[in-house]
Amino acid sequence: MSETNQPSSGRTKRAGAAGGRQAGSAASGGAKGSRQGNASRASKGLVQGSAREAALDVLVRIEQDRSYSNLLLNQTLQKYKLDKPDAGLATEIVYGTVQRLGTIDFFLERFVSKGLAKLQPWVRTLLRLSFYQLHYLDRIPDHAIVNEAVNIAKRRGHQGISGMVNGVLRSVLRSKSELVLPAGLPAEQRIALAQSHPEWLVRHWVREFGERTAERLCEANNTPPRVSLRANGLKLGPGELAERLRQGGLEAEPSAVAPAGVIVRGGGNMALSPDYAAGLYSVQDESSMLVAEWVDPQPGERVLDCCAAPGGKTTHLAEKMGDRGEIVACDVHEHKRKLIEEQAERLALRSIRTLTADARRLAEHFAPESFDRILLDAPCSGLGVIRRKPDMKWSKSEAELAEICDIQRELLEAVHPLLKPGGVLVYSTCTVEKAENEDMIRAFLERHPSFEADLPEVPETIKDRLDEELAAVRIMPYDYGSDGFFIARLRKRA
Repeated sequence: MSETNQPSSGRTKRAGAAGGRQAGSAASGGAKGSRQGNASRASKGLVQGSAREAALDVLVRIEQDRSYSNLLLNQTLQKYKLDKPDAGLATEIVYGTVQRLGTIDFFLERFVSKGLAKLQPWVRTLLRLSFYQLHYLDRIPDHAIVNEAVNIAKRRGHQGISGMVNGVLRSVLRSKSELVLPAGLPAEQRIALAQSHPEWLVRHWVREFGERTAERLCEANNTPPRVSLRANGLKLGPGELAERLRQGGLEAEPSAVAPAGVIVRGGGNMALSPDYAAGLYSVQDESSMLVAEWVDPQPGERVLDCCAAPGGKTTHLAEKMGDRGEIVACDVHEHKRKLIEEQAERLALRSIRTLTADARRLAEHFAPESFDRILLDAPCSGLGVIRRKPDMKWSKSEAELAEICDIQRELLEAVHPLLKPGGVLVYSTCTVEKAENEDMIRAFLERHPSFEADLPEVPETIKDRLDEELAAVRIMPYDYGSDGFFIARLRKRA
C-alpha cells in the first residue's frame, strides 16, 4: 500500500511538497530565484503572488467553472511565473486538495460553525488547501501554513474573515490527534471517506468489482502518476533514449509494459526539453502506448484514426509504419485537429492527413471497405485517468456513464463498414467500466458475426490481464502504475 493512502483512518503519512507530481508547463520554464525574483517580475506586468495564491485561484475556478485542473494549472502557473520550487508546491496543493476533497470537507465541517457551504467560495477553498497542507504535507512548518492563509485572507477579505481563518486552522492544529474516521462505518462509506471519492462511485465499483478491488482502485487514483516517454522509433529506440536521459542526469529505464516506453524521474516537464522539440520522444502514458501495438499497422497500409486528438496514438501509428502509407486522423473539433498537425510536424511525420469530422458521419467522406486498419479510441467516462484529472470524480454523475455508452455504440456502428475484409478494428478507452469496455465489444460481436476477436502479440508483462475471448486487455491503475485502459482487437472475416 502506498504511504499516501491509509484507508484505516483516513489520515495519510504526509509526503514532501511536490511528492512525485509534475508541475505544469511553467514549472520547468519559469525563472529560478527567490521571492525577490518574483517581485522584480511583477514590475514587468506579471502577477506577483505565492504558490498558495496561485493554487487558490486554480481551485476556486475548478469549483466555479467546472474546468479541468490540469489546463487551469498550466495557465495559472504561466500567469504567476513562480520559480520551480513554488510551481511544484502549487501543483502539489492543487492536485492534493482536489484528490482529498471529500476527506478534507468531512474533517473541516466540525470546525466551521455555520458550515462550509455558507462560506464564500474563496474562503472555503483557502481553508481546504490549508487543511491539505497541515494534514498531508510535512515539509512546511504548521505556523507558516497558518500565517500565510491569514495573510491571504487579510488581502482578499477583511479582519473578520482573517480572524475566522486563523481560528479554524488553529483549532485544526489543536485537534490533530482527533482527526480520524469513525469506527464501524459501512464499507462503501468508509472507502469513500478514507480515499476521498464520491460515495455513488464507490458503491458502483463495489457492485462492479467487489469491495477490495474498489478500494485498490480508489487508492491508485490518489497516487501521483509517473512520467513515461515514448521513444520515436524512427530516430532511436527506448534503450537509447533511456541512456541519453541518464547521461543528462535523469533516472530513466525502459518500460516493462510498453515496448516503446521509457520511465523517467526527476525531469520536471519533459515537454520543455530540446530533445522533445527535436522529436526524439513524445510524452505518453504506458497504457496508451499499447494501443498502437494492438493496431500493429504495416508500412504502406491505409489506417483510419477516428477520434484522434491530440495525436499521441496517431503519431505512434505513423512511427510504427515507418512513416510509409497513409493515416487519416479525424476529430470533430477544428482546434483539436490542429493539435494533431502540430505533433506530426514536431515528429517530422509525413504520412498523417487530418480531417475535421464527426466520426459518426465518416461514411460521407470515405467509401465502404477503404481502410486496412481502423482505430476507434472512443470518447469515454475517463474513469481510468482520475489520478491525472482528480476533479473528474467530483464532476461526473452516474447518469453520464449510461449516456456515453450510447455514443460509443453509435461510433462502432458508423465506422466498421469502412474496414476492408481481413482488416483490423481496434477499440480502446481510458476507463475501467465494463459497460463501456467488455460489454460493448461482446454486444458488437453478437450483432456482427462477420467480425471475430483477434489477439495480437503482447508484452509478457501484461499477459495475465488478457481476456482471450474478446482479444482484449483491461489495465487497472494499480496493475503497473499506468493509466486505467481497455483495448480490444477485432478482425473482419475475409
